[in-house]
Parts: sequence; C-alpha cells; structure tokens
Amino acid sequence: MSEQPKTKGELVIEKIMEELDPASDRYQVLAVASTFKSSWVALGQKLLHVKHNGLFQQWGYENFEDYCSREVRIKKPTAQKLTLAYSFIEKEEPQLMARHTELKPLPDYRSVELLRQAREEKDFSSEEYADLRRAVVEENRSHPTILKRFNDVASSKDGGGPSPADHFKAGLSAARRLSNILDQVEAVPEQLRNDLEILTNWMQENLEGLVAEKPED
Repeated sequence: MSEQPKTKGELVIEKIMEELDPASDRYQVLAVASTFKSSWVALGQKLLHVKHNGLFQQWGYENFEDYCSREVRIKKPTAQKLTLAYSFIEKEEPQLMARHTELKPLPDYRSVELLRQAREEKDFSSEEYADLRRAVVEENRSHPTILKRFNDVASSKDGGGPSPADHFKAGLSAARRLSNILDQVEAVPEQLRNDLEILTNWMQENLEGLVAEKPED
C-alpha cells in the first residue's frame, strides 16, 4: 500500500527539523506537532512552554501566533485552544495527561476547551457541568456531540441570541461592503485600505475556525 502524500505543512516542518539539533526545544515541538492529532496533550504542553518562556523570540519570530502559523503550521485559534485545553486538564483533569501512553483515546482538545469554558466562563450549574464532563472525559463523545450539548446549555443562558459565528458573518459582510465603496473613492489613503484588508482577513480566518466546529445536521 502506497503512503499518503505529505501535506505542504508537513514538508515545511520536516525541512526545518533537518537543520535543528534533535535534543533542542525547537526540534521537540515540531516532532510532536507532526502527530498532534493523536498526542495533542504533548503539543499543548510544549507550546505553553514556548509561549511562557518567550522561546519563539529566540527563534526569530515576533510573536507566539506568528511562530505557530509559520513554523508549527497551525492557526492562532488552534494554538489558543491547545494551550488553554492543556492548562485546564493539567489543573482539573491531570489523569487525562497519561492517556496518550495508554490504549484509551484522548478526548478531542476542542471538547476539552469547551469543558473549560463551561467551568470558567459560562454560567453552567454544577449538574450541567458534571453532565458535560461525563460526556467528554468518561464517555469520550464526539466533538460535534459535545459542541451541540454545550451550545444548547449556553444558548439557554444567553437567551438564544446570535452566535459568535453570526457576529463574524455580519462583520465580514459589512467590511466587504465598505471595501467595495472605498474602491470608488480615490482620496482614501492606501494605509487605510490595507488596514481594512487585514481586518477582513482576520474575520474570515476566525469565521472559518468557528464554522469548522459547527456540528452537522
């Protein structure tokens, strides 16, 4: 059976690793990044170490998000979820950190991040949190299932208002309309046009991250 062709991101990571000392922190992060789907706890731990110690600056990157995007090949929302999920299980569910060395599958890091939000940011009752925790930690339900349960509880507390994705869609639509209008106005400074393009791209990237997590009907 032929091997699956490598992605562009995997090839970039391999090329960088060829130039590094296998014992270095930088090499070790990339080593786990290539298999983070099965060992996201290890990647979350290493990314947190890089972030807290500012190692990305030593490696020539202006900020942590730039390092994650250009070298580890993961987007800012993914890096944020990984580090927050790791910090949460280190504090609240330390027994999960051993699962990647056992036969038990790890919960999806996105589901763990929702569990963190339920405890730290949303007004989940003790019973609601316990139900969500059981589904994530003990039953290891799929992420779409966890996301639906989380949204059902969260929306009932928010009065069923617009979702974050709805806000990004509205903002993206407004930014594109404004861009079309400005194309007809010659006096608009180029820097302002560039700033609007950066904002539009940022909203598009975040919207894609939210849509990717939306459960299928």
